[in-house]
Amino acid sequence: MAMAAQPASPTSPHKIPAGDGPYARAKHFQLVEKDLDASIAWFWKAISTGDKVDSALKDMAVVMKQRGYLTEAIDAIRSLRHLCPKQSQESLDNILLDLYKASGRTKEEIELLKQKLRKIYLGEAFHGKTTKRARSHGRKIHVSVKQETSRVLGNLAWAYMQQRNFMAAEVVYRKAHMIDPDANRACNLALCLIEETRFADAELVLADVLAGRYQTRDQQDGKIVRKVEELLARIMAQTWPGGGGADGRRRRDEGGSGSESDDDDWVENQMLALLDVAVPYRKKSSRRLPVFEEISPVVYKEQMAC
Repeated sequence: MAMAAQPASPTSPHKIPAGDGPYARAKHFQLVEKDLDASIAWFWKAISTGDKVDSALKDMAVVMKQRGYLTEAIDAIRSLRHLCPKQSQESLDNILLDLYKASGRTKEEIELLKQKLRKIYLGEAFHGKTTKRARSHGRKIHVSVKQETSRVLGNLAWAYMQQRNFMAAEVVYRKAHMIDPDANRACNLALCLIEETRFADAELVLADVLAGRYQTRDQQDGKIVRKVEELLARIMAQTWPGGGGADGRRRRDEGGSGSESDDDDWVENQMLALLDVAVPYRKKSSRRLPVFEEISPVVYKEQMAC
């Protein structure tokens, strides 16, 4: 007899699917019985029998992560994602990124983040539109090209930080700032500069954060202030008294940092190199930043007007 749809447990916002198929049984074991290993077995059966394959694969990977089977979850997504429709691929990428991060596979995380950026650059991620629908904490929201690009760049920069590749992290954080300034990413940029012993540059970034020059969510204001205070205390500990840090401004070439336009070009060229994209020819007088501009001309018109 087919099982009727059941309400979820008080801790779960999901309903148990109706029926007695493998996917419904897997969800029952996951959400009602709380037997995660049994649910994994039934998710496998659902995939092998073609019962809601994309949902089964995503749910199985999430449960595997809960059980600590990180490598198995990664292998499952890689080997079975071809069975899922095109519209499920982005959410599978997001789960894969989470698994890479949890398992410390930073190199693979970086490569997948670069792939996401290339898709945005080529206009594939938003299918020619300026926004797309996404989910955040169970709510449907609209995400702009600018927001998504800056978010992925921030994740990429943080991954470089985990590799202690602070020069690459700095380049990516600065690019994210050009697109969509954010207080939390500014603090991470300051941390990156501190790791490069560029304390004066870090202090300038933190001063801008305290002055409210970057956007932040209201509920994060106190957290951001505490983070700035911690970073300033770290700078003071390393520079006073007689600390080991100098002013710390790194020259990008033998001739110094050059003009603001040269700095923009330096960030742009480094960003393109990190994404394995050929540096395009442009006139020296041009101030436009070409990377990603194809995906949202409005963003760059706003940027140029600033």
